[in-house]
Amino acid sequence: MSAYTISTDPTRLNFDVIYNFISGSYWAKGIPRETMARAIDNSLCFGVYCEGGEQVGFARVITDKATFAYLADVFVLDQHRGQGLSKQLVNAVINHPELQGLRRMMLATKDAHGLYTQFGFETPDDPSILMQICQPGIYQVKE
Repeated sequence: MSAYTISTDPTRLNFDVIYNFISGSYWAKGIPRETMARAIDNSLCFGVYCEGGEQVGFARVITDKATFAYLADVFVLDQHRGQGLSKQLVNAVINHPELQGLRRMMLATKDAHGLYTQFGFETPDDPSILMQICQPGIYQVKE
């Protein structure tokens, strides 16, 4: 990853890059800009930057920094994939000093199980202990 860096400096984040990707994703299609901005402001965010400083990837962690964390909104732009950046990004998250000693770190993914299992994520032994309130169409415009 020689030409790339990962940073948690919130002043480096490019909101337009993040919003343009996330608002078109399968997990948050149509998310309002204000909602995405509030989510970023209240999360520990990781940006991936190419040599010129352009943001090409992102991940955010919702956490109390003591017992629990939820990894969300992980992406690397298409033109920068295939270089191991997703692995570097998840590794940076897992090893971040503020995320050590947590009892549980969770995530939800439809298509990247292979990536996350490399870092110890696994299907819960007993999924029946997990519950959720899920509103998958919450960001869709109602006509």
